[in-house]
Amino acid sequence: MNTQATNVSGSSQAFAAWLSAWLRPVYWSVRRELWENRWIYIALVVAAALFLVGFTISVFHLRHFSYMGIPSSMRHGTNQYELAAALIMGAAIIVSVFYCLDALYGERRDRSILFWKSLPVSDVAAVIAKLTIPILIVPLISFVITVATQLLMLVISSAVFAGSGVDIAWREVLSVRVPAIWLYHLVTVHGLWYAPFYGWLLLISAWAPRAPFLWAFLPPFVIYGVERIAFNTSYFLDMLKYRLMGSGTGMSEHQQDFASTLIPHHFLSTPGLWTGLAVAAVLLYATVQLRRSRGPI
Repeated sequence: MNTQATNVSGSSQAFAAWLSAWLRPVYWSVRRELWENRWIYIALVVAAALFLVGFTISVFHLRHFSYMGIPSSMRHGTNQYELAAALIMGAAIIVSVFYCLDALYGERRDRSILFWKSLPVSDVAAVIAKLTIPILIVPLISFVITVATQLLMLVISSAVFAGSGVDIAWREVLSVRVPAIWLYHLVTVHGLWYAPFYGWLLLISAWAPRAPFLWAFLPPFVIYGVERIAFNTSYFLDMLKYRLMGSGTGMSEHQQDFASTLIPHHFLSTPGLWTGLAVAAVLLYATVQLRRSRGPI
């Protein structure tokens, strides 16, 4: 009995040591990506700052109206806070797209890939670290920036409308439930659901001899055009719409309430999620092979 327990304990320690040894290069590779690509969070901060400027202008403009002259949606301010969150999320997607297209292409363009390949970090760890940025890191950064932006919006609106009788949406914005839904949406939809898109962009970044943006977006356009001309159908375009903005968050063909689409068992039980992750895994494997074989441009 003691021998079996010792064997189990030894196996657990060996597995923990192997996992730690495998994760450590990934962790430092992620930190290296953030250090080399500071524009990722700088761009999101600048976007949030511009949204704050627009919000401040609108608040001072509304300050000249009487309370009843302000639209009901603006009195409580919930629309503006939701719009700010949506705009920052959209900016995060744009940042993720440009990061993925430059992640591996940039290394080959400036020949720094020769240095990074000389380090004891496998191609698998390097590519996984790069995929972690759009799937996990950018959503988390955008979530933190969104919350900070909305808190600043509350402070600005409270200062401007002080003593005017306008209700400020402190309770709605500071509610834990709403930010939790945003965070869940960012990690699942913007991360897991969009994984095949990020895998495709990384593959193009590893392969493209020039102009990765062109090679990434021209093939889908050509495929849709050929299908439309040859068969007068649009299945490929419908698939892209489903993956980008259709029922990808809803897990059904019917329009449903947005909150209900975020229920974990709905999201995790949809075939589209797992099909997309399988496609992302294939694209990731191909990207690793290309990084091994492709040299500087």
